[in-house]
Amino acid sequence: MIDLRSDTVTRPTPGMLTAMSVAEVGDDVWGDDPTVNRLQALMAEMTQKPAALFFPSGTQSNLAALMSHCERGDEYIVGQMAHTYRWEGGGAAVLGSIQPQPIEQASDGTIPIDKIAAAIKPFGPGLGTHFARTRLLALENTWGGRVLPQQYVIDAATFARSKGLNVHLDGARAFNAAVASGLSIAELLAPFDSASLCISKGLGAPVGAVLVGDAAFIERAARWRKMLGGGMRQSGYLAAACIYALENNVERLADDHANAARLAAGLGEVSALTVTAQATNVVFLNVPDAHARPLEEFLKQRGMLMQGVYAARLVTHLDVSRDDIDAFVAAVKDYFQGAAR
Repeated sequence: MIDLRSDTVTRPTPGMLTAMSVAEVGDDVWGDDPTVNRLQALMAEMTQKPAALFFPSGTQSNLAALMSHCERGDEYIVGQMAHTYRWEGGGAAVLGSIQPQPIEQASDGTIPIDKIAAAIKPFGPGLGTHFARTRLLALENTWGGRVLPQQYVIDAATFARSKGLNVHLDGARAFNAAVASGLSIAELLAPFDSASLCISKGLGAPVGAVLVGDAAFIERAARWRKMLGGGMRQSGYLAAACIYALENNVERLADDHANAARLAAGLGEVSALTVTAQATNVVFLNVPDAHARPLEEFLKQRGMLMQGVYAARLVTHLDVSRDDIDAFVAAVKDYFQGAAR
C-alpha cells in the first residue's frame, strides 16, 4: 500500500520494534520510568529548554500547554486555520474554559503582527472588565507544510512579550521545519516559551508527543496531563520508540522533502490538476470536483491512498520511497489519460 494520506500512518521499523522490546520501564505516573525520563532529558537537551514532558498525543500536549499558560476566562490568540483552534475538538474552550481569538492568517501561515496588536484586549478596572484576558500567542510551524519565516517568529514573539503574553508553538512538524530551514531544533524553538513536538508524524514513532518549557510550566502541565487522562504507566515502551526516532529519523526528513518535491513536479505535468508544493513533506492538489472521488477510488483499487479533507493533501513519509512516488504519479496520469478518452 502506498499511503499518502498523512505522515501519521507510518509503521515501526524493525530497529524501532527492537528498541521497544528491550526498553527498561517503570511507572511514569510515579515518575520512575527510566526510559520516559531519558526521553524527556533528551528532548530538553535537544531543544535547549529546561524541562520536558511526554504525552500520548500532540492534541493533549497542546491542550495541556494552553491550560498551563491560561486560566479560566483567559484567551489565546491563534490563527484561523491553526490546528489548536480548528482541528483539536475545541478542547481549549470545552475543557480549559479558554477563549480562542482566531485571526485570519497570511498565505505563508503567519499572523500579521498588526492584527495581533489589534486583538489584544485591555484588562483591569473599568472597560477592561468586559473582556477575556489575553494571555498567550500560539503559532504553528510548519503550517500546511510551510515553514514560518524565522525572523517573523522572532518579531512576533518579541512583540507578544512586550504586551505581557507568553508564546507557544504547535510544533507537530517542527523537525520538518528545522531540517528544511537548516536551523537546529533549538534555534527554531528559541523564541518560544513552550512547544509541543510530535514524534508520531514524520519521525515515525507509533505514539507520542513531548512538551518543552521551563520547569514551573512543565510542573503545571504534568498536573493537567494527569487530569486529562494522559498519565500512563509503563510508557517507556512508547518512549523507547520516540528515542529511536529522534536518534535515527530526523536527518532523513530531507528525503521526505525531496520526495514531496518530486511528487509535485510529476503531478504538475497533469494539466487537469493545480499543484501547490511547500518546502517540506506536504503537497496540495486542486482536483476538479468531477474527478475527486473517482480518482480516489481509482488509486485505491491500485493500492494507493490519498485523502480529500483539505481538497487533496498528499504527505510523504518514511514508508514512501522514491519508487512509490513515481508509481503514484504514473497512476494519476493513467487515470486522467483514461478520463480524456
